[in-house]
Amino acid sequence: MYNFGYSEEGREGSLRDLHIWLRILRYGAGHRLGLVLAVLLSLVVTGATLGLPRLMQMGIDGFIMNTHLPAVQRIAGLGRIAVVYGILVGLVFLAGFFQVVVLETIGQWIMHAMRRDLYAHMLDLDLAFFNNQAVGRLVTRLTNDIQNMHEMFTSVMVTLFNDFLRLAGILVILFLMNVRLALVMSVFVPLAALITVVFSRLARERFRDIRRQLARLNSFLQEAISGISVLQLFGRQQDSFRKFDVLTREYQDLALRQIKLFGTFMPMSEFMSSAAIALILWYGGGEIIRREMSLGELVAFFSYMRLFFQPLRELYQKYSIVQSAMASAERIFNLLDTEKRIEAPPVPVEPERIKGDLVFDDVCFAYEPDQPILRHISLTVAAGETVAVVGSTGSGKSTLINLLVRFYDPQQGRILVDGRDLREYRPHDLRRIVGVIMQDVFVLPETLLANIVMDTGHDRSRVEEIIRETGMEPFVAGLPDGLDTLIGEGYLDFSAGEKQLLCFARVLCRDPAILILDEATSAVDSETENILEQAVVAGFEGRTSLIIAHRLSTVRRADRVVVMDHGRIVEQGSHDELMAAGGAYSRLVTLDLRTNGAGR
Repeated sequence: MYNFGYSEEGREGSLRDLHIWLRILRYGAGHRLGLVLAVLLSLVVTGATLGLPRLMQMGIDGFIMNTHLPAVQRIAGLGRIAVVYGILVGLVFLAGFFQVVVLETIGQWIMHAMRRDLYAHMLDLDLAFFNNQAVGRLVTRLTNDIQNMHEMFTSVMVTLFNDFLRLAGILVILFLMNVRLALVMSVFVPLAALITVVFSRLARERFRDIRRQLARLNSFLQEAISGISVLQLFGRQQDSFRKFDVLTREYQDLALRQIKLFGTFMPMSEFMSSAAIALILWYGGGEIIRREMSLGELVAFFSYMRLFFQPLRELYQKYSIVQSAMASAERIFNLLDTEKRIEAPPVPVEPERIKGDLVFDDVCFAYEPDQPILRHISLTVAAGETVAVVGSTGSGKSTLINLLVRFYDPQQGRILVDGRDLREYRPHDLRRIVGVIMQDVFVLPETLLANIVMDTGHDRSRVEEIIRETGMEPFVAGLPDGLDTLIGEGYLDFSAGEKQLLCFARVLCRDPAILILDEATSAVDSETENILEQAVVAGFEGRTSLIIAHRLSTVRRADRVVVMDHGRIVEQGSHDELMAAGGAYSRLVTLDLRTNGAGR
């Protein structure tokens, strides 16, 4: 029912995917001047690099081997050649330095923009999406995949242009210098290209396998670290380590396969380079003996051939980076294209004065096809009424909350607030109307005041008023800095009960018309229980309240109790009426409520 169609496996970008390239280039569109500067610097580096062997030829032929000139002129000429050579080397260094700075800066900005877009989009996706995805894979999208894109922008895109320009320039220069020798050397060009393509395709398969294994490893690590308390509690450390060891060994094996491939390609490339130099030495040496070629030309040929094979050797690595980045881009853009199911209506209802009338009208819902969770639920809760919903685990109680705050929409029926369908409200507005106090409380690493205010914009006086109304003053006064106490990760750690007090204050600060308690008192310690009871009373006052699986004292406080079983409402009435009836509720009280609540 709620399958978003997003999958980690099988997403392999191709260099021929034009739509991916266009989307990638859009991120670079805001940095056109920087990219143009990087290309110009690349031209400077290439031109200066290609000029160095030519200077060597001029020095050898024009001065070292030219015995017709006086020694003084030859030495002076070599000095001038050396100065120009030094200037070109310095130019290569400076242009290369600024090119790296420009590319890294552009890459960091692009990576920053892409990561922001991806994270912002993920924050806005429906809860159903995250239920179907491993957290480790999503973390990989924001870390490894973004980094792959960064490497492509900084290490490949402009430098590939530089390499191809260098190769083309070398071939042109060789033909201008000596057509016969250049034709002999051209034999190596298609052979080198063929070897590069073959090894690049093999490398692509290796990278795919490594990337998939890395995603599995990241997913396992995230789940294991998140559940470390369970692993330690049930003594599963060794079992977890064995699974981790298997995953890392598989990753190691795949990495070694890639290294072996690289180890085969590099010596082969070196062999071809050496063979080309040997051929130049044999053929060019013969040309010199026949006085049809100068020594300077031969030395220049040697230098140009070394420059020719260097980018070919690097092309394997750069091709692999591009292929990996394209696969990462495919997954990133696929995630960015994942659409929300819970959308605001074109013309939303503007909430003004919400009374809190609540109606579930023949609601049916299933997370997965053929596995219904709610079956034809019809329930009316009057404004200001407190209704307790109880039932065994899996009866559908918590699903009611998920539907009421529009984490999901029902497949059949509708839910009304003050006679208006929930789908007529903006989700953000609806979640201010409906306040949920959950058992698991998320704490920001901020002050207690900031954790209570959140996005409401209320000032300190309003928070202090809520603290007084709910009886939390002794609790806040006992903190080191009161409302200004820093809490959360790295700061003061709250107990489960204290987190519940924080959650009550946070929700009441939003002043919701409908208040939901989802097992909110099940983990409260005795020290904060009395304060929490007072907070519950203050929270219920003047609000429609829905209580899910709570303590018996809170059940008795409810105006009505609704009993659910296998997604249906099987009983409803007051506590005394249901106990007298001796039905499902009476059995739940006997079995569960006496031992700390009904459960979910």
